[in-house]
Formats: sequence, structure tokens, C-alpha cells
Amino acid sequence: MNSTPAPDLAGLIEPVTGLACEAGRRILKLFRSDVLGVDYKLDRTPVTEADHAAHDHIVAGLERLTPGIPVLSEESGAEQHARERSGWDWHWLVDPLDGTREFIRGGEEFTVNIALIRSEAPVLGVVDAPAKGIVFFGHEGGGAHSCTADSDTPAPISVRRPPADPLRVLASRSHAGSALELYIGALGLTHRRAISSSLKFCLIARGEADVYPRMWPISEWDTAAGQAVLECAGGAVFDLQGRRLRYGKDSIRVPPFIACGDPAHDWLDYLP
Repeated sequence: MNSTPAPDLAGLIEPVTGLACEAGRRILKLFRSDVLGVDYKLDRTPVTEADHAAHDHIVAGLERLTPGIPVLSEESGAEQHARERSGWDWHWLVDPLDGTREFIRGGEEFTVNIALIRSEAPVLGVVDAPAKGIVFFGHEGGGAHSCTADSDTPAPISVRRPPADPLRVLASRSHAGSALELYIGALGLTHRRAISSSLKFCLIARGEADVYPRMWPISEWDTAAGQAVLECAGGAVFDLQGRRLRYGKDSIRVPPFIACGDPAHDWLDYLP
């Protein structure tokens, strides 16, 4: 194990939120320009100049802030380094620009994501939505909050319980499939909304939606920060066997899952 002393989560939340927001400002500057610098990785997923700019700023800031805690970022070969994590008791997990395709096509639902993982669990998360002018953050024992661009005062956020009819369901803009359609159909009367990026977790955390079902695998950096915020707001994220999503595995992939506002509701009963 990397025998790093346990960090002060309450003391970290403000500077880490600051890192995410500054990365968001840098992304927003490029978003409003005509020079996106789009390239493609080996897996044919897009990457832009904004991804790299946000990555450089966040990683440098985290290394200064917590020099003893490793940083895994989507843009620094996290997939290759994932196998090293068996010896880590703490690590940062970063997606400097979640929703790159949304960013490229001019949509505003892209986010900056920073999560602190203790062993297998996300215990601190920051999700900045720069084009929306809002940042969400939370840490274990401290609840979840949001702050808008025109206010310096964080507001506490929490999930809504119990789900009211119609259920408010969030789904990905870019992925669908028969399993997802069957699940949403089984929920009954619903109001469905397509949203990109980790913003889906945050809308549930703020009580604006009830459930986000994902029926195909995704990467840890796409879920960790949003999961931390949602859990701090009273929600839950679990796989299709009802187990809390865990991190720090040999693979950076996470299985299909359900993110929800009311953990007591029988969300698994609707699975096909």
C-alpha cells in the first residue's frame, strides 16, 4: 500500500474545486474559439486541445496539493497504469473533459471531473459544468453542494424522496439499446431526458431527476466524481447485482449500473 497519511477531505474540497473551475474556464475559452484542435486516440475516441489543457492544469495542481497521492487521468494513460493500483490506498481519478463529443459539436453539457478514491470508494468528488456556469462538489461526511458562477456561496443539495409520478429518468445522449429501453419501459410513466456527461449524476443529486440507468460498461473516470457527489447528496450508484460501484481494480472499466436518488426504492426489480 502507498502509506500516505489520510488527507483532510474538508480541507481539500475548496482547492480541488478551484482546480476544476479553473480547468473549466480554460476549456470554456477554447469552446468559444474556432480552434478546437481535434485529434483521435488509438481507440478512435476524440481528444481536443481543451482535454490536454485541462489535464495539464489539474494534474499539476493535484501533485502540488497532495504530492504523495498518485493521479490517474484519462489523458495520461490511465488504462495502462490501472494495474498498479493494487498497492495504492489513495489515488486521484480525473476526467479533464467528460463529453468531448458534446464539446466538439457545440453542446454545453460537458464537465470537468476530479475524484479522490480511498481504496475502492470515491470519497470526494468535484464536477464542474463550465458552460452551464455551475459546479457540484461533495466529500464524505460533508454533504454535497453546488455553486453557480454568479455566487460565491455554496448551496447544499440533496436527492428527492420518494420518487414521484412520473419518474424522471436520465439517459445518455450517445448510447441506447434494447436493454435500456426495456428497463425504462418497465418503470411505467416517466419523463425522460437525454443528457451528456457526468452531469446526469449531479441532476439526480440536486433532486431534478430520479434515476440514470446505464446498461453498458464505461470507464471509471466517467463515474467516480459524479458518484461521490450523488452519494454525498443521499443517493446511490450500484451495479445490476445491487453492489456499490467500486474502484481501484485491475481494469479501469466499470460494469453497467443504476444511479438513483432513493436507494430504498426497488430499482433492480425493473431489470429485464
